[in-house]
This record gives sequence, structure tokens and C-alpha cells, in this order.
Amino acid sequence: MFEKVNPKHPDKIADTIAGAIVDLAYKENDNPKIAVEALIGHGDCHVIIETDCKLENKEIKSAIKRIAGDVKTNINIVEQDKHLSDNQKDKIRCGDNGIFKGVPTSEEEKELSLIAREIYANYSYDGKYIIDGNKLIICQSNVSTEILKSIYPKADINPLGDWTGGTDVDTGATNRKLGSDMGRAVTGGGLHGKDLSKADVSVNIYAHLKAQEENKEIEFSCAIGDEEIDERPYSDIVEIAREYINSIGGFEEFARWGLI
Repeated sequence: MFEKVNPKHPDKIADTIAGAIVDLAYKENDNPKIAVEALIGHGDCHVIIETDCKLENKEIKSAIKRIAGDVKTNINIVEQDKHLSDNQKDKIRCGDNGIFKGVPTSEEEKELSLIAREIYANYSYDGKYIIDGNKLIICQSNVSTEILKSIYPKADINPLGDWTGGTDVDTGATNRKLGSDMGRAVTGGGLHGKDLSKADVSVNIYAHLKAQEENKEIEFSCAIGDEEIDERPYSDIVEIAREYINSIGGFEEFARWGLI
């Protein structure tokens, strides 16, 4: 059983905005410290950014407009807490407490992810999808049920009828669709809007990759300030996650679909 949403779902728009702002921080600094929360809906976008970077409001507004269109923006940039900053002063250490799980991606998760991407490639509007054994549910906005039924004849499509979606219908918030991003691996913190020192990003990516490689479930726990995870320097975990993020095109792209 698995639920997937596409990048035009309001929550994923919020994730994507947060990811784009993290990308801006990485253009300024190889190891920035940043945490971003975004809330968007009904013509308004509110962003809170905790960071050690000097980000320009103009660049942030440009990223929001590119992703979400013409919305009113409220941007609040604050300095990172001193204790958190000091944790990373001498070397890269674990940036937070957390528990993490990596799980081999199931055939069911792969199938639904493929369906979501296929639909989105042709109809790039808000959509969400569920697979449960032989049962497939497709809720796709701005496309007639008749068209989708001709492509997926066995699916339950738009149970309440044709609909419009997006941020004029629903609000979106960062890290509210982790089930879509991580499937059965969901544990604690969120993936998006954070730099690589944050365990929620790097350790989740590391656990996911290791689970695929070893084809078994992987679990870790860590505390803020830890210098090793899985008997490896935390800096190695960060570099593995950095390589993965770079390979898919950055944090904004990572936010669009998550790990699955």
C-alpha cells in the first residue's frame, strides 16, 4: 500500500520552494547552514529561513515566482541559533537527533511512482495516487475522467468527479508528504528545506541508498554532535548525500519527488 503525490500538489510546491532556497545557499557556500519552512496557499507564500548565509530577497522571490506563480511573499530571514552553529564550527558533525530507516523500494512503490510520473509528464497539474494490491486510485486535477479511464481502465479515477487543484484550492506546507517521499521508510524528521549537515537529509539519504544496495532494511539513531554514523565519519555521510543530491540536479529537484 503506497500513496504518491506529484510536484504540483500544494505540499510539494512548498517543498520545492524550500529546496530552491537551499540551492541558493549552496551557490554561496559549499557547507551552508540553513533550514527553511514554507507555507503557501490562496495567493500567499510565507517563508521562514534560519541560516548563516546572506541570501537576497530578490533571488528568493524570483524562485518562488518561478515555482508558484504570482503570489504575495512574506520572507523572514533569521540567523541560525548560536548553539547549533557552534556544533559545526570545528568539523562537520551530526546536526540533529533522530531515528532513520532505509527500506528497499517495493515493486508496488516502483509501479505507482512510474504511474505518477507518466501522468505528470502529460498532465502537469495537481495529482495524487494510491496503490493497494490490485486497487489503483487516481485523483488527477484538470484532466477529464474519461481521458484517464481510457489509459487506466481498471483504476478508480476521480471518485468525486473532475476537479481543479493547486494552491488556489488547498494550502501547502513543507514536509507534509513524507509518505510520498519515503514510502515505508518514514520515521522522524522531514527531508526538505535543510542543508546536508542535518541528519534528516543526509542520514535518510544514506540509509535509503544502503538499503537498496544491501536489499534489506537499515536502521540508525543518532544524537546532535555525533561524529560517526554506521561506524563512518559523519562527514562521509554528508559527502555521500551531497553526491546523490548533485546527481539528481539539486535540492529543488530532490523536493519534487523525494526518494521514491
